[in-house]
Amino acid sequence: MKRLLLVICMVAIALTMVFAQAQTEKAMTIKLGHIRDAEHPTHKGALLFADLVKEKSDGRITVNVFPNSQLGGIQEMFAQMKTGDLELVYGGINTLAFIKGGEAYEITAIPFLYRDYEHMRKAMLSDAFKPIMAEAEKATGVKILNITGDTAPRGLTANKKILSPADFRGLKIRTAASEVVLRVMKKLGALPQQVPFADLYVSLKTGVVDAQENGAITVANTSMFEVQKFYMKTDYIRDIETFYMSPSFYNSMTEADRRILLDASEEAGKLVTRLTAEQLATAYDKLAEHMTVVTEPELRLSEIRNALEGVFDDWEGVKWPVGLLEKIRNM
Repeated sequence: MKRLLLVICMVAIALTMVFAQAQTEKAMTIKLGHIRDAEHPTHKGALLFADLVKEKSDGRITVNVFPNSQLGGIQEMFAQMKTGDLELVYGGINTLAFIKGGEAYEITAIPFLYRDYEHMRKAMLSDAFKPIMAEAEKATGVKILNITGDTAPRGLTANKKILSPADFRGLKIRTAASEVVLRVMKKLGALPQQVPFADLYVSLKTGVVDAQENGAITVANTSMFEVQKFYMKTDYIRDIETFYMSPSFYNSMTEADRRILLDASEEAGKLVTRLTAEQLATAYDKLAEHMTVVTEPELRLSEIRNALEGVFDDWEGVKWPVGLLEKIRNM
């Protein structure tokens, strides 16, 4: 009887090992979507991610990359992840605040809060954000795999120099459809306008709006310097590209496969950060040829920061935990 039990145990162990090996070696195809064009650093990072995943899995895991909103806008892709129809999205951490349950991530778009990419990434991956990340995953149905890959910070263009808070008064400025940006511009006395990006160049040319607040790369690539005279290097809002995953897909993966994706995402983010820096340098050179680039100390950023003090205090304890803004500033 003892011998029979021993044989049964050994068979069970062998079957478990076979099943585990089969799980480890399971072939899979993953879809990754993003909104950037094929020349953007984000797309090149996504392609590197796909190559590394294939390499590290010995060809077992294939990642098909869909750029340029081929799978829909960011909110549409988030919805597909929640239903399990899409495995991965690579997009800004700011965008998690666009969906119900991600409101705490409005803090990622607070002006002048983050000194640079390193500071922002440190904050996002800190212990202070771990419970926020966990709660957002449950509430949104979207999991964060990694937050990595710098993006161009936002600046300001206009046909006059915008140097201090007083210069914003009455300024018709096209802004992103973001509650954060709308609050900022209204606080400074500007008149924020909602204009589709496709119509922005013509709107600037015809005077429908006086100014806009995209970053240098966008301004250079869309030739906005043809209809705007000044670029103010405010760098007032930052973002970090983020690998989002379907939680159900993540939970179905082995630890080894999760590690493959995480390691690949880290390398992809490093490439995106490097390429973004290179493109920014090129963009600033191009802008300097066609318009006046205004920087500190002529650009009085400290006065603008001071004018915005307290504008988001009512979100403390509502959208994010009390004291989080101060924790981030002190990191």
